[in-house]
Amino acid sequence: MDHDIACTEQPLPRARVPFNPVTTYLVCRNTLLRTGIGHVLSGSRFALAGASLNDLSDLPAVAGPEPALVLLCESLDPDTCVASLETLANACPSLRTVIMADNLTVHDVGRLCQAGLGGICPTAMSQSAFLKALEFVMLGETFLPACLSFELLEQRAGQHPWAGVPAQAGAAAMGTGTLSPRETQILRCLTQGASNKLIARELGVSEATVKVHLKAILRKVKADNRTQAALWAQEHMAFAVSADAAFA
Repeated sequence: MDHDIACTEQPLPRARVPFNPVTTYLVCRNTLLRTGIGHVLSGSRFALAGASLNDLSDLPAVAGPEPALVLLCESLDPDTCVASLETLANACPSLRTVIMADNLTVHDVGRLCQAGLGGICPTAMSQSAFLKALEFVMLGETFLPACLSFELLEQRAGQHPWAGVPAQAGAAAMGTGTLSPRETQILRCLTQGASNKLIARELGVSEATVKVHLKAILRKVKADNRTQAALWAQEHMAFAVSADAAFA
């Protein structure tokens, strides 16, 4: 006797991506804005840490050693913000800071990024774009909105500080004689597009150490960000030193 056999296809389980929450500190006095940001972050991996803080100076007392994010929504003058970022970078090197702002000048953006700022997010960004920007910052990169990036490119196109300068003369003028072997190798990695995490892995150091060296490199070569430093290195440095050379 023939029997009909019914077969039901079972759906395969969907691969799960590990959900690693990122402790997020919100510096914001505006109740309405604070509530809105909490709604935007709800359901994402960016978990707000309790009550919001009134000032960046409160962070060293509450932040732990694990990587975390700081969202700064206060309207601070650039000088105060630069000083606070530099202090925070020394006290809590594992923190990444993002400012929500719309009216920063190109000059102020350069100063803030050099002081350790991880990103600038306009208040009109969509939720998905905002969360992607935060993810990008947590990977060790710097996020800038397109309008600021275009302004930086236009400014550099009009007055490139290294245009027409011979490599040897440029190296002396920009002070590369003071670069340490470690800083030179980090510059080599920058020209290859490596992130802070990849540089740290290659050199066998922490990401915090890479950030400290990168800050010194930007100051010495007079660059505003890692992209400008990489461009400068490509124009003025020949990386003939082996990657296995001894470091200072």
